[in-house]
Amino acid sequence: MANTAFGLFNANHVVRRYLLPGLVFQSVIVGGGYGTGREIAEFFLVHGPLGGLLGMAIACIAWGLVLAVAFEFARLTKSYNYRSFFRQLLGRAWPLFEIIYLLIALLVLAVLGSAAAEMVSSALGIPGIIGTFVLLITVGSLAYFGSKAIEGVLAFWSLLLYVVYAVFLVWALNVFGEDISTALGSEEIIGAWHLDGLRYAAYNLNALAAVLFVLPHLETRQEAIGSGLLAGVIGIVPGIFVFIAMLAQYPQIIEVPVPITSLLQGLNALWFFIVFQIILFGTFIETGAGIIHAINERVASVFMERQRPFPNGLRFGLAVGILAIAVFLADSVGIIGLIAQGYGMLSYAFILVVIVPLMTVGVYRIVRSNNPVNRQVD
Repeated sequence: MANTAFGLFNANHVVRRYLLPGLVFQSVIVGGGYGTGREIAEFFLVHGPLGGLLGMAIACIAWGLVLAVAFEFARLTKSYNYRSFFRQLLGRAWPLFEIIYLLIALLVLAVLGSAAAEMVSSALGIPGIIGTFVLLITVGSLAYFGSKAIEGVLAFWSLLLYVVYAVFLVWALNVFGEDISTALGSEEIIGAWHLDGLRYAAYNLNALAAVLFVLPHLETRQEAIGSGLLAGVIGIVPGIFVFIAMLAQYPQIIEVPVPITSLLQGLNALWFFIVFQIILFGTFIETGAGIIHAINERVASVFMERQRPFPNGLRFGLAVGILAIAVFLADSVGIIGLIAQGYGMLSYAFILVVIVPLMTVGVYRIVRSNNPVNRQVD
């Protein structure tokens, strides 16, 4: 009995301190990063089969290194919401991050709203606004219940997504294996794949703000750096699954608004199409919930400083209000325009305001600290 309890404790320790940050990170990036396949096409598939894979490797390495530094910086400074984190990192210039975060948040939420409408309309033949409305209410409800609920939902759905995406890849290889092999065999490399890998990594690192709330579980430098490096791998693997499957319809799939839907229709299995659509819609919800929760936690920190409780009703109201603005943006521009025009530009701003300071000032403060590798910070 004692051995069983010890085993459960160790398993819980590994999950919370090494896997949970990566699972939450993957949950937050999936909707705006590769949930629809549109982003994979825009940043990677345009560089050819081999060029795209090389770009994804660059993104994975960049995520792992930056998140390892960020997690340790958060642990040392006890900064578990983006307001306190960037006050420590940027000093009085921290509002620059907030401006960029809110712009990227609106952009990603707009993409999710547009994708949700497109999915519901094409899959069920009903008005797309219904899908957007369901997304809005569900994200608002998760925001209402707060950190514990969001932590549990994001971790569970991330694991479920891994299983379904793996099945999707195996099935696609079975049905389209020859086409995929032909595409990979071309070893085609087009354009600046390394630059797009960095840009993709940069704008998705905005999800760091949404991961901070689970970092109090980290007690040592080893845990912080280890979980950060793992987060890079956990984050990119489902994207690689999607990329390989998309090679079945390369190069015409580059122009498809929601490539995942095109691939699913090609599999010609109605039950899996329905299951995957449900999982994919769930990724939109978890991404939206993670983004909104980061904003709510930032507002909650102000309430805490003033020794006032942060009402759950206000959590819900902020979520619905921000999503409503994003939905209007999505309706005005459209998903392809949003990704092509917005992500690249904001990724450069994120590199300058977040990644460069973190990898210079952040690394310097970590190295300078007197905390040895395995000592808990009080």
